[in-house]
Amino acid sequence: MRISKMWKAVVGGLAAGAAAAATAVQDGTVTTAEGITIALAVLGAYGVTWAVPNKTPATTARDQYDQ
Repeated sequence: MRISKMWKAVVGGLAAGAAAAATAVQDGTVTTAEGITIALAVLGAYGVTWAVPNKTPATTARDQYDQ
């Protein structure tokens, strides 16, 4: 398990949930449908972020020289 990939998913989920929650509380109350939307936004962001692999770093001439 790569910790960087896990934290990328956690931050993505929190950001999506915060955005959905901010929209939901504009009228002062959160309905059941809005709560479900918040939960789906968090879970969707977790899944999508977890599924997309991190970009492999490009090797430079300096990196090849150090090996």
